[in-house]
Amino acid sequence: MSEHSEGGTTDTVVGDDGATTSGPVAPAVPPPSDRSGLTRRTWTLVFSFLVVIALGLAGGFARVPYVALGPGPTYDTLGQVDGANVVSIEGQETFPTGGHLTMTTVSLIDDLSLFGALGLWVSGRYALAPREEFFKPGVSKDEVRDQNTKAFQDSQTSAEVAALRYLGYPVKVLAAEITKGSAADAVLQPNDRLRVVNGKQIGVADDVKAALENTKPGDEIEITYDRDGKQQTSKVPLGRADNRTTGFLGVLAVDRADAPFQIKIGVPEVGGPSAGLLFALSIVDKLTPGELNGGQSIAGTGEINEKGEVGPIGGIPFKMVAAKEGGATTFLVPADNCVEAKQQAPEGLRLVKVETLTGAVQAVEAVVAGKDAPGC
Repeated sequence: MSEHSEGGTTDTVVGDDGATTSGPVAPAVPPPSDRSGLTRRTWTLVFSFLVVIALGLAGGFARVPYVALGPGPTYDTLGQVDGANVVSIEGQETFPTGGHLTMTTVSLIDDLSLFGALGLWVSGRYALAPREEFFKPGVSKDEVRDQNTKAFQDSQTSAEVAALRYLGYPVKVLAAEITKGSAADAVLQPNDRLRVVNGKQIGVADDVKAALENTKPGDEIEITYDRDGKQQTSKVPLGRADNRTTGFLGVLAVDRADAPFQIKIGVPEVGGPSAGLLFALSIVDKLTPGELNGGQSIAGTGEINEKGEVGPIGGIPFKMVAAKEGGATTFLVPADNCVEAKQQAPEGLRLVKVETLTGAVQAVEAVVAGKDAPGC
């Protein structure tokens, strides 16, 4: 039993012999803890640390299905790259040029990590886009590169034809591609010059289609063509293709410049068709007296076909940024890109709308003269 006194609490202990003793109460001693294990708090810290490491590894090494798009390098089409003229003309007198006619590009960054993608996006200079928009499933990077290279080469050819046609040079019509097993396959070869098809003189590529309008499969027609400097005429029976009611010849005809000189265009590591307009303007500038741009720095973009028609392109917000940073004061915009361009144009960059090569030349001349030019 316990008794209370002024001094505090005491315990009464009864021994084996019945005697009792009294003394102060001893505090309870807790059982010894197992200090060889980790506490819950320590385990939580360890687990959190491992999670952070895992997320860091995932963010640094895991690839994301996006590409980053941003301003790419620019090239003065009147100038040089690596010591060589971007546009060179051999066998024909050229005239001095001044200022800049700058083609713009878009930079595409692939194989992004999560942190890399977020870093580029946060910078405000790049935008992220689904990778499949640029690399279709089942198409390798090499195939995409080859497609872009071909599009760039085609843009050079189209720019040459458009520029020389604008300057009054004649064009010739060549057999570019021939369908295997078709009527044309029996007599034509790539690069044959088409002179007459079914009695119609061929002056431009569209004439070939017009020559077949009133034919039907099985009709026999004559084709006159040049090969290796010799003119030949052959008869072929037209075939049938798709749901066409007209006869099928099986030749892709293209316009090519018919001039006694050679034009070469070269820019390394660039793909796609969007530099065509600037190439065409540079050819016109070099083959005509005076400085087309009046010594100013003018940039732009736009696909162009053999007829000189300017088509829309992608990535124009980034191209305008690159142009502005490169010192351009005027930017030539394909008409179909005007709405997008106007919404995102850098301050101080004048936008000029163009639809054709003729219109682009006239617009540049108006800018140089301080006159009104069609704007976006």
